[in-house]
Amino acid sequence: MKICILTLGCKVNKYESDALMNNLLEKGYEVSEELERADIYVINTCAVTAEAEKKSRQMIAKCRKLNNFSKIFICGCASEHNSKQFIEKDVTYVSGVAGKLKITEFIDNLSTETKNLKNILPLPKQYEDNLFAKQSRTRAYIKIQDGCDNFCSYCIIPYLRGRSRSRELSSILEEAQKLDDNIKEIVLTGINVTDYKINGEKGLLKLLQELDKLGKRLRLSSMEESLMTEEFVQGISKLKNFCPHFHLSLQSGCDETLKRMNRHYTTKQFKESVDLIRKFFSLPGITTDVIVGFPNETEEEFNKTYEFIKAVNFSQLHIFPYSQRQGTAASKLYKDLPHYIKQERFNRLNELNNLLKKQFIEENKNVEVLVEEKIGDYYVGYSKNYIRCYISSNQDIVNQVVKAVIEKTYQDGVICQKYE
Repeated sequence: MKICILTLGCKVNKYESDALMNNLLEKGYEVSEELERADIYVINTCAVTAEAEKKSRQMIAKCRKLNNFSKIFICGCASEHNSKQFIEKDVTYVSGVAGKLKITEFIDNLSTETKNLKNILPLPKQYEDNLFAKQSRTRAYIKIQDGCDNFCSYCIIPYLRGRSRSRELSSILEEAQKLDDNIKEIVLTGINVTDYKINGEKGLLKLLQELDKLGKRLRLSSMEESLMTEEFVQGISKLKNFCPHFHLSLQSGCDETLKRMNRHYTTKQFKESVDLIRKFFSLPGITTDVIVGFPNETEEEFNKTYEFIKAVNFSQLHIFPYSQRQGTAASKLYKDLPHYIKQERFNRLNELNNLLKKQFIEENKNVEVLVEEKIGDYYVGYSKNYIRCYISSNQDIVNQVVKAVIEKTYQDGVICQKYE
């Protein structure tokens, strides 16, 4: 029996899909993560935007086109948000965020008559520690935390994922210690990694210090500016293997907009966090998320965001036009802006993004690259500060960490010359 696991959305979803894959492989099933003909499809859905939910529903039709007699299992945030939209599609099984590994039990006992089975479990109050994920790349993602207590006014995820809860330190270390030697980098991921705790106290620095002993590169996924205390930044600057790439979620560079977003910092505090990073790291990659066209955002507020982003001098932006989500505070309190305003502001900010990215690349010369794959004539990977690098080589250097010199910009990154 062949099973395809298809994942939409974030790295946390991907980790959970990989854990399910590992579980199914251990039971002897043939498992793929590609969209291809199969007997069973498991669709791990996303609900961060309305468009993400739409894509989750559309995936059902894509599966049926490949095999109209297949069994389709649905799980994840979109089905947690609204299970009816999938049951109406006449699928086999619908669950939510919790208990994704229970899908294996239902596959083991699958009846030909099973149809429209709904199994939405209560959101856990403690971290739901699953089996370790199947890691098949040069970079391993390890989930350390779930849920979020921030309740930003535009975000539905805290309602779908539940309150913040942290994984046991021993469990994380056990998974990391079992990684294959060909995996050269660990990325810590979660819904709110910043809130990782050990015995109820801030624990991310201690976790990183323990993982640093394994000799693999270390990288964090998205962070909040509140993480950047002097103790934390100085502490990670002393680690041998930490990659100085900081994805700090800004969302807006205007204090008035931040307040409507229910973001718990000011632009002044955010800038101080960035300055602290640059105090301890040379040429750190500082990337961010920005929402344009948030409800009630005036032209003056957008201009404040634009100028603040210039002042911070990010290395790259991830820009998102505001997408209204029913059930959030913003959808109840504020009227959505017209699409053309969002698009115009997106375009302006994207031009600035291209300039900032170019400037950051020009500041860099020597890079240390983890080569992950070969694309065409180039070996491709990322520098420690997250520049995408394309390297020519007569030897196969996939899964290797190599030193190189940046020569020129190319596509979404740079062409490098390997020198060691």
